[in-house]
Amino acid sequence: MKRISVDIGGTFSDCFFVWDDIYVESKALTTHHNLALGFNEALDLACSRAGVSRQQALKEVDSVRYATTLGTNALIEGVGPRVGVLVTHGFEDTIHLSRGRGYGEGLDPLKQGDMADAQRPEPLVPRHLVRSVKERVDSIGTVLVPLMYEDVRQQVRELVDNGAEAIVVALTNATENSEHEERILEIILEEYPAHELGSIPVLLSSQVSGRKGEYIRAMSTVVDAFLHETMFHALNQLSSNLRESGYDKPMLVIHNSGGMAQPNSTDALQTIHSGPIAGVGGAQHLSETTGLGNVVSMDMGGTSFDIGLVPEGGIKHYDFQPTIGRWMVSAPMIHLNTLGAGGGSIASYDRIHGAIKIGPESAGSDPGPACYDRGGLRPTVTDADLVLGYLDPENYANGYIPLNKKRAAYAIEEAFSDELDLEAIQVAKIIKRTVDEEMAIGIEKELRTRGGLVEDYTMLAYGGNGPLHACGIASRAGISKILFPPFASVFSALGAGNMKPLHIHERSAYIVLYDALERSLYTEYDAINGYIEELEKKGAEDLVRQGYDRDSVKYRLEMDMRYGNQLVTTAVAFDINRVNGTGDVLHLIKTFADIFGDRYGEGTQAPEAGVRVQTVRVASYVEGDVVQFESLESNGTRRIEPVAVAERTIHFTDEEDPVNTPIYDTSSLKSHYVINGPALVTTESTTYLVEPGWRLEPTPQGAVWLLNDLTNTTDVTTNLQFQGV
Repeated sequence: MKRISVDIGGTFSDCFFVWDDIYVESKALTTHHNLALGFNEALDLACSRAGVSRQQALKEVDSVRYATTLGTNALIEGVGPRVGVLVTHGFEDTIHLSRGRGYGEGLDPLKQGDMADAQRPEPLVPRHLVRSVKERVDSIGTVLVPLMYEDVRQQVRELVDNGAEAIVVALTNATENSEHEERILEIILEEYPAHELGSIPVLLSSQVSGRKGEYIRAMSTVVDAFLHETMFHALNQLSSNLRESGYDKPMLVIHNSGGMAQPNSTDALQTIHSGPIAGVGGAQHLSETTGLGNVVSMDMGGTSFDIGLVPEGGIKHYDFQPTIGRWMVSAPMIHLNTLGAGGGSIASYDRIHGAIKIGPESAGSDPGPACYDRGGLRPTVTDADLVLGYLDPENYANGYIPLNKKRAAYAIEEAFSDELDLEAIQVAKIIKRTVDEEMAIGIEKELRTRGGLVEDYTMLAYGGNGPLHACGIASRAGISKILFPPFASVFSALGAGNMKPLHIHERSAYIVLYDALERSLYTEYDAINGYIEELEKKGAEDLVRQGYDRDSVKYRLEMDMRYGNQLVTTAVAFDINRVNGTGDVLHLIKTFADIFGDRYGEGTQAPEAGVRVQTVRVASYVEGDVVQFESLESNGTRRIEPVAVAERTIHFTDEEDPVNTPIYDTSSLKSHYVINGPALVTTESTTYLVEPGWRLEPTPQGAVWLLNDLTNTTDVTTNLQFQGV
């Protein structure tokens, strides 16, 4: 297998390169003005380590996979085209009224509770760019008022005359009958042909989302249109860069649904958070193939801290209506909780609470933290880590980025000297402790709200800063086992390399599998099978269009289910794709009950209230080669401690005095070694901080365990073998 996968983040561009039996990781600073430059630098470094040229690699690899946060950044910055919207007559104010809680969506709980200062976000679509057309379809798809073609032409011309650069068509009940939306698309293409100068992108809400809900479906399409131009030009830029280097295949883009596709089959909305979600996909594959069990993934990069949950058996947590920026949308997205607390997150003083605040603002890669010596003036988490002695100024990022410790200390003193009568080291301790506590709270909250217990989960830590903060986070969250996977610093890029070509299609459906009042089971098998066949057809068409054989397409049936009128909705994946009798209905109900019981505790099921299906979803995918993990048992006999290569004075947050700490290099990460904390292990891509009370146990295949002294070595039965398939 020969494969390139790149995750372009806010600070670093990570590359994972597979060349037959050679596995290489590399990093480069993200070049925001031209992503291709950072992409090339990371790829060139990986190729040089593998002993091949970039041109040779791009000619022979089977694929180039690309994950990015570009869409997320564009939405936050408000950079996008002027979007015009066509709605059903009488619904002109739906988008701007939003929802009752629209003022608080995308804000932290503290700001959501500040009702006196409640402000709705600045709309992506100004009111003068909303036009209505005369038509009406009812809730079951029956046309009540036919579409008036000349009225449509007039409204479209007015939108274009008012400066619309993209048009969204979001008609009422279009999910039940999309005939009018499709006809409007034809009319717009007649007026502004795609091959002529002046053509504009047109997006239909019925194609972006199959769920009911007029506001959320319209906003999903508006956000998609708003990001369309940015993603179009960025992906074209990257594709052109690859072609110039000899790559003649379509580039593949990671989706936030947990799959990937070619750019011509990718909506901009599907790229939001695609990089971190690739890491969750890697965690899922790791859990499934090693028997690791329940995993809470922790990706700490330069800009953010991303938390994902992977219960035993694979990913089961979706966001059905995720909030992107300040807007709720309707898109099946792997659940991810993102905190603005990465290595580049800026530390500031909160005068209201008299405390140090971390993020969400980040120094990014340009200028970066103050210690980068590139013009950054404000202190960051990385600056605090350097002042505390965790980082080697001469060998950070394998010497690629020399660090200035004096500038880091100066930035901390300048920012906090007026408010805190403390030295830079004491402030740095507070910054480190605050970051670790915030992340621990985020992990505990995720587990509580998703029905998990801390003691049942292993922390999977990766990202460039994950190994540096893992002990502090785990200690405060009550987690005693930490696993750093192979290639932990670029694990999201590795996860992108394992993604499948996949498309998810869904539609709202009101199906009562068990009617509690009538005490009867569902019998309309043709109706539910018709929904499934329709969704499978759409998925197959998507994949065939990209060149995959129809016979190789596989399908996974999922449903969003709940008991009676409960608000808790659970996504349930099934091992059958058709419902042909009472036995199949009972199988659906039992599968739901088993998953519900595992998540919220046995006995919490309430079938006496009825069992309902709200959404039918089909994932259509094609299997392919993956980078494989295999588990081995640990015999717990390691007793040798390696020889330290140096010693350095380090300040730990829970120790009053500095500690002379042994420093180890990559050669100490052998399976027969054990390293007792306190200790530091420096590698070319990351630093492992082993805090007092913890010990580090490497495995033969590159994964590393960090275990609390309260954990029995023999309890850890899973190590990792890393090989390509």
